[in-house]
Amino acid sequence: MRRRNDDRRIVMQSLAMVMQFGLNMIVPICIMTALGVWLDRKFGTSWVTIVLFMMGAVAGGQNIYRMAKSLYSREEQGRERGISAESEEDDHKSVKK
Repeated sequence: MRRRNDDRRIVMQSLAMVMQFGLNMIVPICIMTALGVWLDRKFGTSWVTIVLFMMGAVAGGQNIYRMAKSLYSREEQGRERGISAESEEDDHKSVKK
């Protein structure tokens, strides 16, 4: 039963992470595109939307990069702690013998 709960937790965490990646990409694009459309209508231009869309895409890409980098660094820290914990256990076992 415990394994089933752990599996569900992992699936839910994965879905949440996928949603975060999507939102981190879509939100800046939508905001900048909407701003570009508004500015184009206000000033009678036709190129501001394209420029702001690209800026939103770059901002979304940066958001994704930062998020992936932080997730990766947390995973690496967890691995280092796991390795150090195992080596400490081995040290304690060798001292007890």
